[in-house]
Amino acid sequence: MEIQARQKVEFEQSFQDAMTEAKFFESEENWEEALEKYEEAAKLNCKYGYTDQRTLTRKINSLYVKGGREEDGPSILNNNKTILADYSAYRYTRENPVFVNKKQATGVKIVRVSCSDRETRVEMEYEAGSSNVSLYIGGATYIKGDKGGKLGLASVDNITMYPARTYIPWPYQKLRFALIFPALPSDAREFDLIEPSSTWQFKDIKCR
Repeated sequence: MEIQARQKVEFEQSFQDAMTEAKFFESEENWEEALEKYEEAAKLNCKYGYTDQRTLTRKINSLYVKGGREEDGPSILNNNKTILADYSAYRYTRENPVFVNKKQATGVKIVRVSCSDRETRVEMEYEAGSSNVSLYIGGATYIKGDKGGKLGLASVDNITMYPARTYIPWPYQKLRFALIFPALPSDAREFDLIEPSSTWQFKDIKCR
């Protein structure tokens, strides 16, 4: 702890310099340079804790938007890709469905379930608790309805399947992604979502 404290003091000036330069470039609307400096400060902040990281992360996110770099920025900035423009093609959509998590999958929640005659779409959100978090979905992930058997994962949206990984650079960034499965029976009222050998095991998800 003493070594950590000495290092924090040693690098504090570097952090302050990066923040000062970042604010200057931001005032000049030089978004690229400002982003680079804020990220430089964020690396030090994640390690030594000079300021509120949540505020710093929000600043980084906003600069990717201002710089028009949503496509190559952190995954959080591509979250709009998982929001369908029109849900009318689905039989029903349920926001923030009730579910039971049999294991503690920290930081992740189900935010929307949409069911059609063609597919079952499960939208989820993950908030990173540290820097450089990596996520992926196992190919063996499945859902199991109360009116039918297992339905294997068909595709994903805004996340990668194992062994590829989706990286979230900074704490408190949120990744919104969707898992798409074949259609549940039309009379299904709830289902389980299981990624074997992981903590992502959600039970009794209400779909209507």
